[in-house]
Amino acid sequence: MIYPSIDKLLNIIDSKYKLVHIVADRAKVMKEHKHFQMPESEYVSKKEIGRALEEIDKGLIVVKEN
Repeated sequence: MIYPSIDKLLNIIDSKYKLVHIVADRAKVMKEHKHFQMPESEYVSKKEIGRALEEIDKGLIVVKEN
């Protein structure tokens, strides 16, 4: 099972496509710059994609609507 749940994340971000774009960009930053918003020990996931999803779930990534 995926953590956090996609259904829960879609309540935060209204589009699957926007979610994918945001997560991919954030994962790239994490991988290239080793910049994490939480201590690494607090993440459930070991990979950047999962960690980016966790950051969205915890409200650490805020999406501005245009």
